[in-house]
Amino acid sequence: MLFSSIAFLFYFLPVVFAVYFALPKKFRNIALLVASLFFYAYGEPKYVVLLVFSSLMDYVVGMAIDKNRGTKKAKYALVCSVVVNLLILGFFKYSDFFIANVNALFRVNIPLLHIPLPLGISFYTFQTMSYTIDVYRNDAKAQKNPFDFAAYVSLFPQLVAGPIVRYQTIAEQMTGRRHTLDDFAKGVTRFVIGLGKKVLLANTLGELNATALSSSNQSVLMYWLAIVAFMLQIYFDFSGYSDMAIGLSWVFGFHILENFNYPFIAGSITEFWQRWHISMGTWFREYIYIPLGGNRVKKWKWARNIAVVWFCTGLWHGAAWNFIAWGLYFGVLLALEKLFFMGLLKRIPKVFRHIYTLLAITVSFVIFHLESVPGIIGHLKGMFGFGAVPLLNAESRYYLGSYKVVLLLAAVGATPLLKSLLRRAQGNAKLKTAVSALRPVFVTALLLVVTAYLVDSSFNPFLYFRF
Repeated sequence: MLFSSIAFLFYFLPVVFAVYFALPKKFRNIALLVASLFFYAYGEPKYVVLLVFSSLMDYVVGMAIDKNRGTKKAKYALVCSVVVNLLILGFFKYSDFFIANVNALFRVNIPLLHIPLPLGISFYTFQTMSYTIDVYRNDAKAQKNPFDFAAYVSLFPQLVAGPIVRYQTIAEQMTGRRHTLDDFAKGVTRFVIGLGKKVLLANTLGELNATALSSSNQSVLMYWLAIVAFMLQIYFDFSGYSDMAIGLSWVFGFHILENFNYPFIAGSITEFWQRWHISMGTWFREYIYIPLGGNRVKKWKWARNIAVVWFCTGLWHGAAWNFIAWGLYFGVLLALEKLFFMGLLKRIPKVFRHIYTLLAITVSFVIFHLESVPGIIGHLKGMFGFGAVPLLNAESRYYLGSYKVVLLLAAVGATPLLKSLLRRAQGNAKLKTAVSALRPVFVTALLLVVTAYLVDSSFNPFLYFRF
């Protein structure tokens, strides 16, 4: 079930709200668990068993670690959790990728399994692994109530696409969270804004990307339109979903961490990854990079650590070599920045730092988006005018003119400009009252516009469902 669907917005969500807030506090986690399992089963009826198994296994492992703390049994329990979770993820997500590469390498013809990818498996397996690791490290207490733990794993606001929520972040909130009208209002506002970002911006940009990419009448401008549209589409698609997840979490009394912080204003690739998909970056840093030694090792080991982390980051995003190349591309850039470029970047004007960063990011999205080496090279050559491609033509001018308003809104929306203006208005005594009065009007109007779009449109993908 998509957040950006009529079924979710006007059937599922109102019923969940009504039941949840009508129940006494001690039953609300059970209500969330039931709602979350229904939400997942609505789209993946077969794989809800896998979600339940993962929750049950890591609940038992957490209890075993807690009971046998400081012994080899605790270590064996942790190893069991990590191995089983990785095997599950590997089987469902990477089986065909492995078979295809074996076929190509050894010139055999092993049939592909064509296993459908369970929704959210990359996110909830990372969450459950982080729980057992944190319990083993004594960074989090083992959850004694299996229903509360299952509610944490399956929490529908962030189940299928994150953010990746570490258990220690919301451990106390599982039983001791407070519900306020202010949190409810802020949560609904955040949700509707995220919904607008996804439906009005990401979906429209997705249409431009698909059209520009498939055009038989290419130009330099058309190549740029395709990849800029995709880059902004994936940002508003995923950050919009994160906004919706955070907003719904506020409604239910949970306060989870931010996942995006205007990454396109970054002045370096290092800063970009401090702002983009923060929960994923934190997970890889805490559970792979630091355990390997981080940067407190010899240079060759540090280079190995960077390579391992960014190979895994790329592979996590998808079972294809272009994702691995995308991850390693960022690994190389980050290593070069740390070793050679960072001092230079700090000395040059900000505008040139931003140009460098945006150009490097744009190239990365070409690698991310196009699966074949010829496709990637061809698109990069087209973007930079190689291969007798015209600078622009009638078709590219037409699409630029047709989508210029959306592109401008997306470009402005990807910066903190609007947020800064709103903060200034709220700091003014006269304007603060007007802003407070207009907020519910804006939220209602935005929801109505989004609803009209959803009723009228059949194009409503969510890119990160494939991860």
